[in-house]
Amino acid sequence: MTASRSLVALCLSLLVATSAAAAQQATAFDADFTGATWRLDLFHSGTAGEEHFAVDSVRREGPWPGSRVQLEDTSGLGKYFLEVRDGATHRVLFSHGFASIYGEWETTGEAQKGVWRTIHESVRFPEPRRPVDVVLKKRQDDGSFGEIYSTPIDPAGRTVDRSPIPEVGEAWTVLEGGPVETSVDLLILGDGYTAGDSDVFEADVERLTAALFATEPFRSRKGSFNVRALMPPSHDAGVTDPRAGAWHNTALGLTYNAFDSERYVLTFANRRLREIAAQQPYDALILLANNRKYGGGGIYELWTTAAAHNAEDAYLVVHEFGHSFAGLGDEYYTSQVSYQGFTKPGVEPWEPNVTALLPGQNLKWSDLVQEGTPIPTPWHQDAYDEISVAYQEQRQK
Repeated sequence: MTASRSLVALCLSLLVATSAAAAQQATAFDADFTGATWRLDLFHSGTAGEEHFAVDSVRREGPWPGSRVQLEDTSGLGKYFLEVRDGATHRVLFSHGFASIYGEWETTGEAQKGVWRTIHESVRFPEPRRPVDVVLKKRQDDGSFGEIYSTPIDPAGRTVDRSPIPEVGEAWTVLEGGPVETSVDLLILGDGYTAGDSDVFEADVERLTAALFATEPFRSRKGSFNVRALMPPSHDAGVTDPRAGAWHNTALGLTYNAFDSERYVLTFANRRLREIAAQQPYDALILLANNRKYGGGGIYELWTTAAAHNAEDAYLVVHEFGHSFAGLGDEYYTSQVSYQGFTKPGVEPWEPNVTALLPGQNLKWSDLVQEGTPIPTPWHQDAYDEISVAYQEQRQK
């Protein structure tokens, strides 16, 4: 837990500008970027053995909500890595690590059998003043990043969609910590809430936001966050649950049983979601499902999903936000997961809270370990298993 807390704090520091040189660096930002946001929508297709990208659209959104000081990502996190390079000088103007639904899909048994699938994805970055090359890299078996795709984009081109963002639902401010460019902007969206459920959604947001900021390190850094909420009204109450035969028409398209994992909740309606979310500035997204059944998910720098009305909804939001906001890996082995691909033997995992303990390697969180603690540390597996089996039986019911 302490390691996870320090790592989340690191992600906070990458998003929040605190240095005295911020004004000078902001001037450098203005030289390269307009201050608006671009969203590059992509079709990501393939199998376990090959992958391809195709541009869907380039969309201009509102003001850039991210840092105007920390423009290059040095965290080393993510399965993929975005670089925006000056088209003439090839200088890196912006970079960002992330993970994706496709990155999990390609590890599934279906993908390994050669079945093709296309998943719609988006990458967001400040709008450049000059032509740029958008480059995508992927983590290789040895842990390094290798280039897998690039496309040129001209800000003066006629292909950039500059139409107004549609207004869907009403947004409100839950917590205001400061200006968008120096704060973490968290946007909470509701799915499966009908027009008559606005009071329910508002209560869910207030309760689960309170739970998040009752947890460290968010409690200590509450003033670094802006939290806004938006409920696009859904036609049906509750989200789709194929195993229960429940097929619902909802605003964001959330569904249980993603990749045939019963309690894994995702949406594959990415463009629809992004158009709705673009009404507000955001660095991070939490998608709440108006359901009682336990379920959720979290993918690094994509989003958190959580069922808002189950007995463990507060735990669920905090747990999944750890995945999506800080890139933390799961530390359990008794619950079902959709992905089947893990780090190759002999390579240190990129997730900051797990380690392969390779020979001669310093433990990532060694500064948090009490002197004299044996490494690896005994964890009393038999006792854990006994407790876990009872817990899993209760959750299954």
